[in-house]
Amino acid sequence: MPSEPVLRFRGLVPYEPAWREMQRFTDERGDDTPDEIWFVEHPPVFTLGMNADPAHVLDPGPIPVVKIDRGGQVTFHGPGQLVIYPLLNLRRHVLGVRELVVALENAVVDFLATLGIESAGRRDAPGVYVNGSKLASVGLRIRRGASYHGMSLNVSMDLDPFRRINVCGYRGLQVTRLSDLGGPADVTEVAHALAPHILRRLGYKAISTASQAVSSR
Repeated sequence: MPSEPVLRFRGLVPYEPAWREMQRFTDERGDDTPDEIWFVEHPPVFTLGMNADPAHVLDPGPIPVVKIDRGGQVTFHGPGQLVIYPLLNLRRHVLGVRELVVALENAVVDFLATLGIESAGRRDAPGVYVNGSKLASVGLRIRRGASYHGMSLNVSMDLDPFRRINVCGYRGLQVTRLSDLGGPADVTEVAHALAPHILRRLGYKAISTASQAVSSR
Protein backbone atom coordinates (compact mmCIF):
# COMPACT_ATOMS: atom_id res chain seq x y z
CA MET A 1 0.00 0.00 0.00
CA PRO A 2 1.44 3.43 -0.93
CA SER A 3 2.38 5.81 1.86
CA GLU A 4 -0.26 8.43 2.60
CA PRO A 5 -0.29 11.44 0.26
CA VAL A 6 -0.02 15.09 1.15
CA LEU A 7 -3.37 16.82 0.63
CA ARG A 8 -3.19 20.49 -0.32
CA PHE A 9 -6.34 22.62 -0.15
CA ARG A 10 -5.07 25.66 -2.01
CA GLY A 11 -8.08 27.83 -2.81
CA LEU A 12 -8.12 30.07 -5.90
CA VAL A 13 -4.93 29.64 -7.97
CA PRO A 14 -4.19 31.10 -11.44
CA TYR A 15 -4.24 28.31 -14.01
CA GLU A 16 -0.90 28.61 -15.79
CA PRO A 17 1.29 28.89 -12.66
CA ALA A 18 -0.46 25.82 -11.21
CA TRP A 19 0.10 23.89 -14.44
CA ARG A 20 3.82 24.78 -14.53
CA GLU A 21 4.14 23.84 -10.87
CA MET A 22 2.65 20.42 -11.58
CA GLN A 23 5.14 19.93 -14.40
CA ARG A 24 8.08 20.88 -12.16
CA PHE A 25 6.87 18.62 -9.37
CA THR A 26 6.58 15.71 -11.80
CA ASP A 27 9.98 16.33 -13.42
CA GLU A 28 11.81 16.76 -10.12
CA ARG A 29 10.20 14.01 -8.05
CA GLY A 30 12.13 10.88 -7.14
CA ASP A 31 11.03 7.33 -6.41
CA ASP A 32 10.53 8.19 -2.73
CA THR A 33 8.79 11.54 -3.19
CA PRO A 34 5.41 11.43 -1.42
CA ASP A 35 2.38 11.71 -3.65
CA GLU A 36 0.31 14.88 -3.43
CA ILE A 37 -3.33 15.65 -4.22
CA TRP A 38 -4.18 19.29 -4.81
CA PHE A 39 -7.68 20.76 -4.45
CA VAL A 40 -8.00 24.16 -6.16
CA GLU A 41 -10.22 26.62 -7.99
CA HIS A 42 -9.12 28.63 -11.03
CA PRO A 43 -10.07 32.02 -12.47
CA PRO A 44 -12.00 31.69 -15.77
CA VAL A 45 -10.02 29.87 -18.48
CA PHE A 46 -10.61 27.51 -21.38
CA THR A 47 -8.02 24.75 -21.73
CA LEU A 48 -7.30 22.72 -24.86
CA GLY A 49 -5.75 19.25 -24.67
CA MET A 50 -2.72 18.26 -26.74
CA ASN A 51 -4.74 16.93 -29.68
CA ALA A 52 -7.78 19.13 -29.22
CA ASP A 53 -9.50 20.66 -32.23
CA PRO A 54 -9.55 24.48 -31.84
CA ALA A 55 -12.82 24.50 -33.77
CA HIS A 56 -14.52 23.27 -30.59
CA VAL A 57 -13.90 26.72 -29.10
CA LEU A 58 -16.91 28.44 -30.61
CA ASP A 59 -16.71 31.91 -29.10
CA PRO A 60 -14.24 32.41 -26.23
CA GLY A 61 -15.08 36.07 -25.75
CA PRO A 62 -12.90 37.64 -23.03
CA ILE A 63 -11.97 34.28 -21.47
CA PRO A 64 -8.37 33.21 -22.21
CA VAL A 65 -7.69 29.97 -24.11
CA VAL A 66 -4.63 27.97 -23.03
CA LYS A 67 -3.16 25.04 -24.97
CA ILE A 68 -1.91 22.48 -22.45
CA ASP A 69 -0.35 19.01 -22.27
CA ARG A 70 -3.20 16.82 -21.03
CA GLY A 71 -5.37 14.47 -23.02
CA GLY A 72 -8.88 15.38 -24.10
CA GLN A 73 -10.50 18.25 -25.91
CA VAL A 74 -11.65 21.65 -24.58
CA THR A 75 -13.09 22.39 -21.15
CA PHE A 76 -13.74 25.38 -18.93
CA HIS A 77 -12.48 26.16 -15.43
CA GLY A 78 -13.81 28.95 -13.25
CA PRO A 79 -14.56 29.95 -9.65
CA GLY A 80 -17.11 27.64 -8.07
CA GLN A 81 -15.58 24.58 -9.72
CA LEU A 82 -13.45 22.17 -7.70
CA VAL A 83 -10.36 20.95 -9.57
CA ILE A 84 -8.50 17.92 -8.21
CA TYR A 85 -4.91 17.26 -9.26
CA PRO A 86 -3.60 13.79 -8.25
CA LEU A 87 0.20 13.91 -8.50
CA LEU A 88 0.84 10.19 -8.18
CA ASN A 89 3.69 7.77 -8.78
CA LEU A 90 1.71 5.26 -10.83
CA ARG A 91 4.48 2.65 -10.73
CA ARG A 92 4.24 2.65 -6.95
CA HIS A 93 0.45 2.35 -7.16
CA VAL A 94 0.62 -0.23 -9.98
CA LEU A 95 -2.08 1.78 -11.71
CA GLY A 96 -2.71 2.23 -15.42
CA VAL A 97 -4.23 5.35 -16.93
CA ARG A 98 -7.68 3.82 -17.40
CA GLU A 99 -7.66 2.51 -13.83
CA LEU A 100 -6.82 5.98 -12.53
CA VAL A 101 -9.62 7.56 -14.58
CA VAL A 102 -12.12 5.02 -13.24
CA ALA A 103 -10.90 5.52 -9.66
CA LEU A 104 -11.44 9.29 -9.91
CA GLU A 105 -14.86 8.85 -11.51
CA ASN A 106 -15.92 6.29 -8.90
CA ALA A 107 -14.79 8.55 -6.06
CA VAL A 108 -17.20 11.23 -7.31
CA VAL A 109 -19.96 8.64 -7.83
CA ASP A 110 -19.43 7.43 -4.23
CA PHE A 111 -19.53 10.98 -2.87
CA LEU A 112 -22.69 11.82 -4.79
CA ALA A 113 -24.36 8.66 -3.47
CA THR A 114 -23.94 10.00 0.08
CA LEU A 115 -26.03 12.98 -1.06
CA GLY A 116 -28.70 10.77 -2.60
CA ILE A 117 -27.63 11.69 -6.16
CA GLU A 118 -27.41 8.87 -8.69
CA SER A 119 -24.58 9.22 -11.20
CA ALA A 120 -22.34 7.20 -13.50
CA GLY A 121 -19.15 7.35 -15.54
CA ARG A 122 -18.93 6.84 -19.30
CA ARG A 123 -16.28 4.87 -21.13
CA ASP A 124 -16.68 6.81 -24.39
CA ALA A 125 -16.53 10.25 -22.78
CA PRO A 126 -14.70 10.12 -19.42
CA GLY A 127 -16.34 11.98 -16.56
CA VAL A 128 -19.34 11.71 -14.27
CA TYR A 129 -22.90 12.25 -15.51
CA VAL A 130 -26.24 12.87 -13.83
CA ASN A 131 -29.32 12.30 -16.00
CA GLY A 132 -27.17 12.63 -19.11
CA SER A 133 -25.59 15.96 -18.11
CA LYS A 134 -21.89 16.19 -17.33
CA LEU A 135 -21.01 17.10 -13.76
CA ALA A 136 -17.30 16.18 -13.69
CA SER A 137 -14.60 15.95 -16.37
CA VAL A 138 -11.32 14.04 -16.42
CA GLY A 139 -8.12 14.85 -18.33
CA LEU A 140 -4.69 13.48 -17.40
CA ARG A 141 -1.06 13.49 -18.43
CA ILE A 142 1.39 10.72 -17.56
CA ARG A 143 5.10 11.55 -17.60
CA ARG A 144 8.02 9.68 -16.05
CA GLY A 145 5.54 7.15 -14.66
CA ALA A 146 3.64 9.85 -12.75
CA SER A 147 0.30 11.60 -13.24
CA TYR A 148 -0.71 15.22 -13.27
CA HIS A 149 -3.71 17.28 -14.38
CA GLY A 150 -6.84 15.52 -13.14
CA MET A 151 -10.56 16.05 -12.59
CA SER A 152 -12.91 19.03 -12.37
CA LEU A 153 -16.25 18.97 -10.55
CA ASN A 154 -18.85 21.69 -11.14
CA VAL A 155 -20.03 22.80 -7.70
CA SER A 156 -21.66 26.23 -7.96
CA MET A 157 -19.88 27.85 -10.91
CA ASP A 158 -21.38 29.96 -13.68
CA LEU A 159 -22.22 27.44 -16.43
CA ASP A 160 -22.74 30.00 -19.21
CA PRO A 161 -19.12 29.80 -20.52
CA PHE A 162 -19.71 26.15 -21.40
CA ARG A 163 -22.05 27.44 -24.11
CA ARG A 164 -19.03 28.99 -25.79
CA ILE A 165 -17.47 25.57 -26.48
CA ASN A 166 -18.35 22.06 -27.59
CA VAL A 167 -17.84 20.58 -24.14
CA CYS A 168 -15.06 17.96 -24.28
CA GLY A 169 -15.45 17.98 -28.07
CA TYR A 170 -19.13 16.92 -28.07
CA ARG A 171 -21.62 19.20 -29.79
CA GLY A 172 -24.69 19.78 -27.62
CA LEU A 173 -23.35 18.02 -24.52
CA GLN A 174 -25.17 19.45 -21.50
CA VAL A 175 -23.47 20.28 -18.20
CA THR A 176 -24.81 20.59 -14.68
CA ARG A 177 -23.57 21.62 -11.24
CA LEU A 178 -23.84 20.17 -7.78
CA SER A 179 -25.73 23.12 -6.32
CA ASP A 180 -28.54 22.56 -8.86
CA LEU A 181 -28.77 18.91 -7.83
CA GLY A 182 -29.40 19.66 -4.16
CA GLY A 183 -25.76 19.32 -3.10
CA PRO A 184 -23.47 21.77 -1.30
CA ALA A 185 -22.54 25.04 -3.01
CA ASP A 186 -19.30 25.61 -1.08
CA VAL A 187 -16.18 24.37 -2.92
CA THR A 188 -14.10 23.95 0.23
CA GLU A 189 -16.82 21.88 1.88
CA VAL A 190 -17.05 19.66 -1.19
CA ALA A 191 -13.26 19.24 -1.36
CA HIS A 192 -13.05 17.99 2.22
CA ALA A 193 -16.06 15.70 1.77
CA LEU A 194 -14.76 14.23 -1.50
CA ALA A 195 -11.17 13.67 -0.37
CA PRO A 196 -11.83 10.49 1.68
CA HIS A 197 -13.56 8.88 -1.31
CA ILE A 198 -10.58 9.68 -3.54
CA LEU A 199 -8.19 8.21 -0.99
CA ARG A 200 -10.21 5.03 -0.68
CA ARG A 201 -10.58 4.54 -4.44
CA LEU A 202 -6.82 5.05 -4.88
CA GLY A 203 -6.10 2.31 -2.36
CA TYR A 204 -5.03 4.34 0.64
CA LYS A 205 -5.85 2.96 4.05
CA ALA A 206 -7.03 6.24 5.56
CA ILE A 207 -10.52 7.30 4.56
CA SER A 208 -10.85 10.48 6.62
CA THR A 209 -9.01 13.73 6.06
CA ALA A 210 -8.95 14.15 9.84
CA SER A 211 -6.20 11.51 9.95
CA GLN A 212 -4.32 12.92 6.97
CA ALA A 213 -1.42 15.34 6.87
CA VAL A 214 -3.48 18.15 5.36
CA SER A 215 -1.41 21.03 4.09
CA SER A 216 -1.90 24.16 2.06
CA ARG A 217 0.38 26.61 0.30
